[in-house]
Amino acid sequence: MKVESASQNETALKIIKADSRGMIYYLRRDWQLYLLLLIPLSFVLVFKYAPMSGLVLAFKEYKIAKGFWGSEWVGFQVFEEIFAKHDFIRAIRNTLLLNSLDLVFSFTMPIVLALLMSEIKSVRFKRFNQSLLYLPHFLSWIIIGAIAYQLLSEGSGMINNLIEMMGGKRIPFLQEDTHWLISYIAIGVWQSMGWGTIIYLASISSINPEMYEAAIVDGAGRLRKMWNVTLPSIRMTIVTLLILNLGRVMEGSFERVFALQNKATTEFTTTIPVLVYRWGIESGNFSRATALGLFQAVIGLVLVLMADRIAKKLGEDGLI
Repeated sequence: MKVESASQNETALKIIKADSRGMIYYLRRDWQLYLLLLIPLSFVLVFKYAPMSGLVLAFKEYKIAKGFWGSEWVGFQVFEEIFAKHDFIRAIRNTLLLNSLDLVFSFTMPIVLALLMSEIKSVRFKRFNQSLLYLPHFLSWIIIGAIAYQLLSEGSGMINNLIEMMGGKRIPFLQEDTHWLISYIAIGVWQSMGWGTIIYLASISSINPEMYEAAIVDGAGRLRKMWNVTLPSIRMTIVTLLILNLGRVMEGSFERVFALQNKATTEFTTTIPVLVYRWGIESGNFSRATALGLFQAVIGLVLVLMADRIAKKLGEDGLI
């Protein structure tokens, strides 16, 4: 007993001494690691934090001739101007509409696909489908937009040609507002479902097989196993991805809208990122574009914090 007590006291003394050592000691001991850390840290500071100084344009009447810091400070006047514009309200509405529909369909489809693919017994067939679903993730929206117009164009699209050959009427998939909205959501689901499916399949693969065996003993079929075993087991993954997606509700995809828009469909194509581009790049009003981008970022941050708080509250209640 005395030997064990002495050993414990010696260990405790070593821990206390280690804790009392200052930062200089660790810098001297691990200076190579800190030196390597400077490279990614410098990258983050230069390319992530330094550009944030440009947010001051949202509070100035920016003039190129006066420069970045020489322009007149106007406070919240620029925000008052953009809040009063009709395009701002329209952009908010369209951004929320498009991203809410994306959240409903693009977020849920990978869950459904992962549940179905987890039931496939053939490993080769499963891998083939995973690769097939994941390929669109590597395509840029410019390429996807070009493919979409080749397939869905009302005048010469391949799908409309087939519909007409079978005696049907041509459908304005991308030339009419309602059809454009449906096509936009469908193309987004096709492009993004592979990435989410792989994440959920990875989460499903970590489930203890004994849980499925116990469900089979209780007489559960495939649907019951999905509902009572698989979904509760991947709930944390679903909640985490939901929080990340909620943070992007006010962002939208500039490339996606810009690649699929045209002059015939203008009802839903004015979103916040597109409006930032029009005000900043096309019109040269950088103060207005910066103010709108800052507003978008603040609302996105608030949504992320709210979603995180709700998720933690549910976790405390034992629901996740």
